Amino acid sequence: MVEEAMEKADTLIEAMKWIREHRGKTTVIKLGGSLMEDSAAMGHLLVDAVFMETVGMKPVIVHGGGNAISEAMAAAGIERRFVQGRRYTDKQSLEIVREVLARQIPEQLVEELISFGGQAKALSDCFGTNVLYGEKLNMKNENGELLDLGYVGTVTRVDIDQINNLCNRGIIPVIPSYTLMDDGSSQGLNVNADTAATEVAKALKADKLVYVSEVNGVRTDPNDPASMINSLTAEDARALLASGAIVGGMIPKIQACLAAIERGVEKIHIINGRLRHSLLLEIFTSLGVGTEIVDGSKN
Repeated sequence: MVEEAMEKADTLIEAMKWIREHRGKTTVIKLGGSLMEDSAAMGHLLVDAVFMETVGMKPVIVHGGGNAISEAMAAAGIERRFVQGRRYTDKQSLEIVREVLARQIPEQLVEELISFGGQAKALSDCFGTNVLYGEKLNMKNENGELLDLGYVGTVTRVDIDQINNLCNRGIIPVIPSYTLMDDGSSQGLNVNADTAATEVAKALKADKLVYVSEVNGVRTDPNDPASMINSLTAEDARALLASGAIVGGMIPKIQACLAAIERGVEKIHIINGRLRHSLLLEIFTSLGVGTEIVDGSKN
């Protein structure tokens, strides 16, 4: 019993260095994918976020909800359609996106964070406090013709005052990837969650941006967990992309990471959200459990 307690004390001592280093700094945590439907994984991640706030960090949660939206659309008899990886969103679909993504999911996340002892607030127009503003996303096909995506947007402005005010009061902001048009209207737009998280991290000048994924990080062999790379510079990541070593769904993830680095975010992490307490292990241990990407040009 005593030895077990001493091991726990050693773990706390190891964490102390990182707690002191990150105290008072902002970390944006992007949640999405099928993890949103894994109650056990989400429970561990949200407990981690509460712990981070408890020791003086400023966690900010940005989330998607693609699977839940697809299920709600199917229940309403609406066939889902994607254009170059973006969900086509007409007026009827947007009503579902707003209800599921901007109301139901953040409300549930806030309730869970509070149940774990934290304080949290959902930030969308559904709750009277919107912080993301945008414009319609203009994408072109291979012929240079503008694609019709419906009400799909990109973030152009983040109300950082609202977010910082909550963080300074010990309240965890929960932000859905849903914006209002940045023209004074109440028109909503469906936004890619990785894009939204990147823009929030950039606007807040976040110390860290953590993409919670379903793999344990960047691998040189996608089928071999042991091939994970613990740390990469942006230059290394670009070289891996060019070499073809990074494949499948990790490609857009790495591209999003590089975009965040280019926009001033200091460190990007990719972690496996199914690993118990992966957020704490990545941030508060020396080795971490995922892949860290940094801007090597500043070293």
